[in-house]
Formats: sequence, structure tokens, C-alpha cells
Amino acid sequence: MSTSLRRAPAVLSAIALLIVSGCAGTPDRDATGVPAPSSPSSTAPTAPPDPAARAAQLVATLADEDLVGQVLMPYAYGNSATKVSGGSAAGNRKLAGVQTPAEMIAKYRLGGLILVGFSADDPTGANQPTTNVDNPKQVGDLTAGLQAAAGKLPAGAVPALIGIDQEFGVVTRISEGVTNLPSAMALGAGGDPALTETAWRSAGTELAALGVNVDFAPSADVLGANSKVIGSRSYGSDPKAASNQVGAAVRGLQGAGVAATLKHFPGHGQTAADSHKGLPVVKQNRKQLDSFALPPFAAGIDAGAWLVMAGHLDVRAVDPGIPATFSRKLLTDVLRTELGFTGVLVTDAMDMAAVAEQPPGQTAVRALNAGNDLVLMPPNVAEAYNGVLAALRNGSLPRARLVEAVTRVLTLKFRLADRPRPEMSTLNSTGHQEAARRAAAAAITMLRGGCGAAPVTGPVTVTAANDRGTSRDRLIKALRAVGVKVVPSGGKVVHLVGYNDGTSDLRADAAVTVAMDTPYVLGRARSPVLLATYSSTAVSITALADVLAGRAKPTGRSPVQVTGLPRSSCPAS
Repeated sequence: MSTSLRRAPAVLSAIALLIVSGCAGTPDRDATGVPAPSSPSSTAPTAPPDPAARAAQLVATLADEDLVGQVLMPYAYGNSATKVSGGSAAGNRKLAGVQTPAEMIAKYRLGGLILVGFSADDPTGANQPTTNVDNPKQVGDLTAGLQAAAGKLPAGAVPALIGIDQEFGVVTRISEGVTNLPSAMALGAGGDPALTETAWRSAGTELAALGVNVDFAPSADVLGANSKVIGSRSYGSDPKAASNQVGAAVRGLQGAGVAATLKHFPGHGQTAADSHKGLPVVKQNRKQLDSFALPPFAAGIDAGAWLVMAGHLDVRAVDPGIPATFSRKLLTDVLRTELGFTGVLVTDAMDMAAVAEQPPGQTAVRALNAGNDLVLMPPNVAEAYNGVLAALRNGSLPRARLVEAVTRVLTLKFRLADRPRPEMSTLNSTGHQEAARRAAAAAITMLRGGCGAAPVTGPVTVTAANDRGTSRDRLIKALRAVGVKVVPSGGKVVHLVGYNDGTSDLRADAAVTVAMDTPYVLGRARSPVLLATYSSTAVSITALADVLAGRAKPTGRSPVQVTGLPRSSCPAS
């Protein structure tokens, strides 16, 4: 590995002391398994200020059952913690043998839950069996209910981890009533880390207001292949530029009190295969990984990222045939020792096809033994919980390894515990909308055409591939708002293409073709004007309308190379 990526690993002294002193022993408990209260004459120890020391102190009070629960982060069915529909109750019974999310937390003493959901064009939709997200008030009530349930646990001195995949772009769980940023690739096209940091701070503040304290973002994957599963979720194909963007996103999110997660270690952008469907093979040699895939992870760690997500990837140069999720060579030797990461290591979803063939209890133990601290989305909560508990008791999962994992999880929780929750009025605030607008405007890229005037004049007809009616309607409205005449037919055609569209989705007669996801398809378009927004969010469509009307210049540069086209046809300012 290159010298610039090597760091001396920092070891949490509290964890070391904890393991050496054997503080994972079980304290006196009443018949219910809850720790017995201290006698009135005893003096309670003063809580140390350092999160790691506080975590070590709390771990010393936890029973085996609590330790196991703290390293599990499943999903649940239902849009409320305590009141769910019959269908959601049935889903929870199949998943965990309980009726509600609150009961799941109580029974398995969980470290947290992930909110799940799905939307059009979502490449992660294969393992999103339900949705917990309807609107901001519902999400806020749900997270409050989850925290109330977690507060009754022996580990309830700290908040539960409430996570979500809010990447923006094609992977966006909450879209209504909140500020929507453009995609990561759009931010990469803008090329301004300061804009990225401001935008992510706005988004993080809104997540915190909703009660979400962990975002499984940003993607630190450098795009080295035309990957449909990563695609516009990546900041681009240049490791240095992507590193700058990843660091900015981390600082923005965590500056707002939401833990950022670097994913998918050691880099899912090196393969076009989809780990939701099988185990992708990463064929790059170690030197290529060090120079191309790992820099954004190193940059995110330098920026202070509190979590890293392990990818379900067969990295042939390091540990051939073993998914990175289960590879000590990758997770402990490379990530911990070489890159110096000391935070929480979380698996990618364990219900994905790449790792879901073995029993949930077995895979959870394998993941923990490899160095993961949190097991995300096990396909059966009861089996995962019982498997880890049995492994702890028979010694196949060393107690010291589990204590280390739980201490890291609780350290993160103590870091989050004292962060004030913003008011709901911060959602969609003017300042946040402006941050998103500026980021979207900076992204608009012209890959073919002149930059001195409006790209199209006269009446315009807007068309879109694959029934992308929402985007088409948004653009029509935005164009009319800036004075462009839009007609149902007969005008100069502005054609929109998006996620997963190909050559057959282009229009040969289009005066302008616009890519609202990765721009690769533009290399096969015949239009005299080619533009890219990299995103179909409302702010991106509005920014596109400003460029089409000649009110703004397309200042972005494509963060990936499109065959036969420049990064921008506009001269650099």
C-alpha cells in the first residue's frame, strides 16, 4: 500500500482496559434479567466525559443478551413503533417473532434499526421488502417511538442508532417534505467541496430533526466501471476529486450531528456486477486498489467518519473467494491497521444475495469475527440473535471480540447522545433549499453544443423516455416559469433520459438530449446539444430550465468520461 495511505492504528484504551479486566462479566440481575439496582448506600461512579470511557463503563454492566443485541441493526415492518397494520404485524412475526418494531427492540435488546423504503429507479430496491417512510411527521413520530422503546433497555442510557440510506439521487428514502439534494455525481460535476459540505450539512440537520442519527452515506466508491448499481451514487471516476467530495460530505453530515458512513469498502465502483444479485468480483491488483479505490475511504477517515460499511465484494488481490464482509485481511488488516479506522464497522445488508445463502446466525458470527461491529438487516432477527449468543457461549465468537464491537457501538452512541435535536421547522427551510439549488446549478454540464447563448430557441416540446412523467412535467413547469414557450408537439424537442436508459431510449430528432443520471448514454445520442444534470430532483430540473432558457451557464464538468465527448464543451472560466 502507498505510504500516504498508511497510518498507525489508534487503539481505544478503554476497550483494551475493558478486555484485560474481564469486565464483560454479568452483574447481579433480578428475575427478569434486568440489572439489580444499586443499594441506597452505594455511591454511583461519576460518568467520565470521554465517549469511549463512558462506553466501557456501560459495557461492564451488560449481560450477554444485551451485548448480542447491541451489535444487531435490523429493519422492521410498520410506520409506527407500536401500532402497525395486519400486514406489517405479519411481516414482523416472520422476521422476528414479534408484532411491532418496539417489541423487536425490547425482545432482542437491539442497538438500533434501519428505516427502509423504495422508489422508482432505486438500484437497491431488491432488498427493500417494505417501507417505514411516508412523511416527515410520521418519520419523526416513528423515531421517537423507537427511542422510547430503546430507552427501557439496560443500554438505554444512550440513544438507539436510527439509520437510513439517504444518499439522494436514485437512493433516497425520504423525499417528501424535506430538502432534496442532487445526486453524488451531480455534486462531483459541480466540483466544489465547499458547496458539497454546505449541502450535506443542510441535509444532515433535517435528518437530525426527524430523529435519524446515522446516514449510510456517502458512497466512497470511485467509478471504474459502468455500474448500474453504483452509477450516479458515486462522486466520479477520479480518486482525488472523489476524495475531496467524500471528505466534504462527512464534515457536513457530522457537523449536523448525524453519523456518516463510508461505503462500500473497499470499493464497489470497480465492478459492474450488483451485490444485491450475487457476489461481484473485484479483479484490480493491490497497487490499483491503493491508488484508485482506497483514497476516498482514507479521506473520509481523515475527515472523521464515524462508520465504514463493508461491501459484499470478492477482492481477489487481498482475500480471493471471501466476501469482504467476512474478510479479516480486508477489514482488520487493511481498514483498521493500514488506514487507521477506529470507528464502527457495519456490514452491508445481510439479506442481499451475495451473502444470504448461509443461515443468518452463521453469517452474523462470521461478520463479527472478521471485525464488523454492527450486523445490518439480517434476514431473520431471531436466528441472527440466537446464533451470536450461542457462539459467544461456546467460544466460537471470542468474548473480547464482542466486547470490542459493543464498546465501539456505544462509543458512537455517546458521541450522538448530547447532540440537540433540531426543530421540525428546519425542514425545507430557505437556507437549505438555497444550498441544494446552488449545488444543482453548479452541476449542469454541456457535453456538446455552444455555450454563448440559450441552447434552444423557439417553442419547445419536452419528451421523456420510459414514462418519466414527473420529470417531464417538472421541466415543463420550470421552463414556463422562466418564459420559455412549451407546446405539446411540434416544438424543438428536449428529450430526457434517466437511470438505466440506453440507446433505444434516445430520440434521433431531439434538439437537446438531457441525461438525468450517469451521462454515458449521451455518447450515443445524435442531438446537437447534450446536457447532463446527473439527477432528476426538482432543484436539478429547475437548474436545467435556467440553462435551457439562457439564464444560467452550464458550468459543470462530467466527473466520468463519456466515449467520444469532452468533460465539457464549455471553456473553463
